[in-house]
Amino acid sequence: MQLFYNPRLDTSASQFTFSEEESKHIVKVLRKKKDDILHITNGNGYLFEAKIIDASVKMCKAEIIDTDKKHPKMYWFHLVVAPTKMNDRFEWFLEKATEIGVNEITPIICENSERKVIKLERLQKVIQSAMKQSLQTFLPKLNAPISYKEYMAKAQEGLLFIAHCEDEEKLDLKRRVAPDKDVTVLIGPEGDFSKTEISQAYEKGFLPVSLGENRLRTETAAIVACTTVNMINNG
Repeated sequence: MQLFYNPRLDTSASQFTFSEEESKHIVKVLRKKKDDILHITNGNGYLFEAKIIDASVKMCKAEIIDTDKKHPKMYWFHLVVAPTKMNDRFEWFLEKATEIGVNEITPIICENSERKVIKLERLQKVIQSAMKQSLQTFLPKLNAPISYKEYMAKAQEGLLFIAHCEDEEKLDLKRRVAPDKDVTVLIGPEGDFSKTEISQAYEKGFLPVSLGENRLRTETAAIVACTTVNMINNG
């Protein structure tokens, strides 16, 4: 199944017109013709089935013939991750986290962060592409970058965890996570969280967790956390 994405599509629509870029892709690349079936999501849980009524290269039109509302997960998983020094690694993380299953991602700027500016528009496209590729109907929420201090000033809910490299007693994340409970996991930069940042997290109720015996890169740690939470909830 080929999945398309358009956030403006809702249940009131009876027909849908694709952009010129998408129309060209549908007709020229996918070789779709009149009466062929396409699938579209708006990223809010809806899956629309549409039949092509005009296979124009510049303005492909389709008629909505069926609508299905997918149920959201029973829990909300929020990854708060420091952007990596190499941007392609952060994009890789976003792609894989979307495929595995994450609800919300917040890039956080820490004391040891080597990258403090990211291109949000490009990252949004990475997430959208991963959602379509993995045939999901819910688009993860990508927040604007925020400083560690600003993030810690926000109210926190659910199960709160911080994964850091300091040598102290920690329980494995898989032993901390509970099914159907909202979860937030903090993942620091390549240079790890500072001692001050760790203390601030503890004061806000975050508990230290281990992601395994090996020391992991930022993007790898985030994927391990994502996989762990997903397995606990879908195992």
